[in-house]
Amino acid sequence: MVNTYSPAHTVFMAENTPPAPPVRYPSPPPALRWLRWQLGVLQAVAPALAEALAWRVFTTPRRLPAKAWETAALAGSQAVWVPFAGGQVAAYVWGEAAAPAVVLVHGWEHRASFWGAWVAPLRSAGFRVVALDGPAHGRTAGRRTNLLEFGQTVQAVVQHTAQTGPVQAVVAHSFGAAATVGLPLAAPAGQSTVPRLVLLSVPLGPRVVADRFAELLGLGLPVLRRMSARMQAIVGRDVAELAVPAAGPRLPVDQTLLIHDEHDAIVPFAEAQQIAAAWPAARLLATRGLGHNRILRDEAVVHQVLEFLL
Repeated sequence: MVNTYSPAHTVFMAENTPPAPPVRYPSPPPALRWLRWQLGVLQAVAPALAEALAWRVFTTPRRLPAKAWETAALAGSQAVWVPFAGGQVAAYVWGEAAAPAVVLVHGWEHRASFWGAWVAPLRSAGFRVVALDGPAHGRTAGRRTNLLEFGQTVQAVVQHTAQTGPVQAVVAHSFGAAATVGLPLAAPAGQSTVPRLVLLSVPLGPRVVADRFAELLGLGLPVLRRMSARMQAIVGRDVAELAVPAAGPRLPVDQTLLIHDEHDAIVPFAEAQQIAAAWPAARLLATRGLGHNRILRDEAVVHQVLEFLL
C-alpha cells in the first residue's frame, strides 16, 4: 500500500487491488501529529499565527513525483502557455485547432497527465482535447493557490481555447470542479453557453472543505472564523456564493452531469445529492467502488461521459 498522506484527507488507497473502500490510517502519520501539536499550542497563545499556519497548509499542494505513465499520457500533445492574472498556466492540446474542444480540469495535487485515460477516446470522437496544470501544480509555477486563482486559470484556458474553435465541454474533477463552478465559469467568447459541463467528485463548496480540514487538524472555531474571513477577503464576496448549489444553477451551461461514487471517502456522496437537489437541471450519475480518484481511470465512466458530450 502506498502512503498518500496529505493534510486534505486521512485515508490511503490500495492502488494495486480491485475497487474497494479506502483504508484509514491506523494512527495519524508523524507529520500530521506534529502539525496538530503546533496548531494546538498556537491556538492557545497566538490565534492569528495559528490561522496563518493553517492557511499556509490549506493552500499548499504537494508537488508529487511524476509517475512513469504520465509521460505516455502527455504523448502527442502540443504544450502551450496561457496568460492569466497570476502569470502563465501550462496547458496541453491534442487535435485540430478548429475542432470542438473539451477542456479537462484536474483536482488538488493532480495535473494534466492524470487525464491520460480520456485523451484517446475523446480524440476518436472528434474532439480537440485541452488539459491544464493549475497554479502550483505540474509545470505551472507557484507554491500555493486557492479556489479563486485556480478558477481564473480555468477561465483563461477556456477563453484561449475558444480563439480557434468552439468549446463543447468542460470536464472537471474535485477541487478543479469546485473552482470551475465557484468563480463562476463564463461562456467562451463567441458562445452564449458552454454546451456541456461534467463535474466528477465535486465537493459542496469551500466552507464544507474548510470544516473538514479544521476537524482533521483540530482547529477551533476562532481559527476557522479567521480562515473564513481570509477567504472572503480574497474572493471579494460571501464565500457561500461560491458553493456549487448556489453558483451552479446560474452557470451559462446547457446541460450538466454530476458523477460521484457512493463510497467516496474524500467527498461524501451526500454532498452530490445535496447539489443535485439544489440544481434540478443537473443529472446525477452514481458509481460504486471507484472512490474519489479511481473514477478518473474507469472506462465505463469515460464512455458515459462521451455519450453525454455527443
